[in-house]
Amino acid sequence: MPVIKSLSVGNGDMFYIAHAGDSFTMIDCNLKTDSSEELIAELKRVARTKGMRRFICTHPDEDHFRGIELLDKALPINNFYCVKNTVEKDDLTDSWLHYKSLRDGDKVFYLEKGVRRRWLNASDESRGSAGVQVLWPNVSNPNFIEAMRKSEAGHSPNNLSCVLRYAVKDGASFMWLGDLETDFMESIADDIELEKTTVVFASHHGRKTGKIPDSWLKKLDPQIIVIGEAPRRDMHYYTGYQTITQNTAGHITLDCSDGKVHVYVSAEGYSRDFLSDEGENKYPGYIGSFEVETEYTL
Repeated sequence: MPVIKSLSVGNGDMFYIAHAGDSFTMIDCNLKTDSSEELIAELKRVARTKGMRRFICTHPDEDHFRGIELLDKALPINNFYCVKNTVEKDDLTDSWLHYKSLRDGDKVFYLEKGVRRRWLNASDESRGSAGVQVLWPNVSNPNFIEAMRKSEAGHSPNNLSCVLRYAVKDGASFMWLGDLETDFMESIADDIELEKTTVVFASHHGRKTGKIPDSWLKKLDPQIIVIGEAPRRDMHYYTGYQTITQNTAGHITLDCSDGKVHVYVSAEGYSRDFLSDEGENKYPGYIGSFEVETEYTL
């Protein structure tokens, strides 16, 4: 069954999905020199049985592709996905130059609302769909066009972030929002199709500036919101929702099985009282499980 992992990489994002089928999806990376070898070794180990590997970069901000040159060398990126852009940077780091070469190269596939792609979300006779849907951007939306204009003029690229949703057949669903900002999310609320989603990874590492607006949360009705590793003074804690905070949980592994999600973390002593103990031991650091809801609870 599928496994989704949110890696603890400091002020940045890094995820992977080990799909039940022949696919392995990486979403963003923030590889720093003190952790890159260990994390890359894990990616190589988990991906070694998968014939189809892809890397999705949610938006062109370095804490979402730092160390991509190291990753590409160790685990070659043959399928690179991003939102089409021509953003430039003054700070020509190795990671930025490598991101740019992938973005503008012949291995790229551009993401936009509703796009279909073998084998991201479309099947054929040789391989099934990975089940990753692209809900945003709508490249003709005026708010997105303005965000692109500002980004290409040197402003923050946060609102160029794509929105991804991955769903397990008859099981849990997951959503990534990149670094979308609250005001921008509110401005596109009527132009994005949202549905109940089991686990939502909070935008902008859990910052208040990326607080998911109520207009979205009512449609998403998440069972768990995972809050990233923003500085605590900058965080929004989503009072009233069940949360896991990566600052204290460390790496978070979500193992999907038979309508349930089993949760593991790397930090010793971390616990959440809304999880039930089902005695799982597939990985170290088991803290509990929960059943996937199929009906809205609001």
